[in-house]
Amino acid sequence: MNGAESLVRSLLASSVDTCFANPGTSEMHFVAALDRVDGMRCVLGLAETVVTGCADGYARMSGKPAATLMHCGPGLANGLSNVHNARRAFSPMVNIVGDHATYHRPFDTPLTFDTEGLARTVSHWVKTSVSSQRVGGDGAAAVQAARTYPGQIATLILPADTAWSEGGQSAAPLPVPEAPSVAPETVRSIARALRSGERSVLVLTGEALSEPGLVAAQRVAHVTGAVLRCPTQLPRMARGRGRVPVDRIPYVVDKAIEVLSGVRHVVLVGAKPPTGFFAYPNKPSLLAPPDSITHVLARPEQDLISALDALADELGAPKKVSIPRADSEPQILEGRFEPVAFATTLAALLPENCIVSEDGVTSGRALLAPTFNAAPHDWIQITGGAIGQGFPAATGAAMACPDRKVVCLQADGAGMYTVQALWTQAREKLDVINVVFANRAYKILHGELLAVGAQPGHASGELFDLSRPELDWISLANGMGVEATRVETLEGFADVFKAGSARKGPFLIEFRI
Repeated sequence: MNGAESLVRSLLASSVDTCFANPGTSEMHFVAALDRVDGMRCVLGLAETVVTGCADGYARMSGKPAATLMHCGPGLANGLSNVHNARRAFSPMVNIVGDHATYHRPFDTPLTFDTEGLARTVSHWVKTSVSSQRVGGDGAAAVQAARTYPGQIATLILPADTAWSEGGQSAAPLPVPEAPSVAPETVRSIARALRSGERSVLVLTGEALSEPGLVAAQRVAHVTGAVLRCPTQLPRMARGRGRVPVDRIPYVVDKAIEVLSGVRHVVLVGAKPPTGFFAYPNKPSLLAPPDSITHVLARPEQDLISALDALADELGAPKKVSIPRADSEPQILEGRFEPVAFATTLAALLPENCIVSEDGVTSGRALLAPTFNAAPHDWIQITGGAIGQGFPAATGAAMACPDRKVVCLQADGAGMYTVQALWTQAREKLDVINVVFANRAYKILHGELLAVGAQPGHASGELFDLSRPELDWISLANGMGVEATRVETLEGFADVFKAGSARKGPFLIEFRI
């Protein structure tokens, strides 16, 4: 067999059976191998940033990596923003990037690129295969790296001659190391701090936001009074009735400082210290009080759930504690769009066991708290700040969980980065309701301009405005095979959303706001 076939067989042996792809000439032997070897589901994305965003959503919901296939360095460059988001979410991903044949690179033809250098900016593991005999083993090593807890980005660069040359050897799966445990002394030290009675907050992310992780964290909160919070950007959270309600640390610096005011102990569980998304004149970068003490219960690569349970046991917490119920009650409201009213209405409409993929930007800031008492669901969100994640992540999530309804909440400006994902949803007949917040502006930038101390003017108006001409989301969706409709009121949205939930297949709702 040639190197390309050995790579496909090695990926399948390591349980990587889905490939999101946008191939080119250098990848043709890999594509031909996909024809010869059964078992790999191949999904076409019409842009590389769709491909990588799909792989991110797939990994978050399946817990395992997909492969991506991209064309040389420029193809990887096009996909980089959503690899960045995936890296921030600790999503496992195996990128296969084609390259010129090894003997062709010295001639510096147009697609020659420092692909390995670019890959290192977002990857935990990077390798360029040097021979067909090594390709299969390199593929197995890439999967091992991607599956290393809590999830890593692995990028394998495949020169064309290593793909087409004979001598390939399929490789067996490599063992994946278990997540290391937290030292008992760390647990005891943090327990002493929490017993002090001083105001404390646990900042949770990763597996700590799964249902078992949240239950373990609630055990700690139950006996100490510590407040549970998560970062502004969350990779995946189990939410809804019967699950522990945990709100985000606000994006806006002043609000975040207010929320953390008076906190003496900040306990990090897989998270970083609360930090402003951007720097602003005369405002701090770190958001906790200057006199607070930061404790690291567990680093991202450690076993977060076991660490929380060990802390709860050290504190003498009961094994089962009551789950607090949030104050907000779902109900369908009427009138024009307003963030809290929309979230309250959405909470009444979310289907049981659905997946919410959120890239709502300005319109998404108020979504979390009013949906605490919605039907049980999982929530995934843009994590690295590279907008355009919602559509493709929803697409990948639907591929990973075909028996669950996916709800995508997407800002209109951000949605234009990856609108091609709608075509993949239609092609694969995926069960996704896409809700586009159509404010016809990069509205968040108006607030950011003021936050840095500048004043709006003609130039900023030109750069933030999306209304000349207006984006027609109905035509955009229809042109890619997705049925769509437009609403302007909450009651209209509720009627259309209910109808969309009762049917299968992709659907888009443009909410004019």
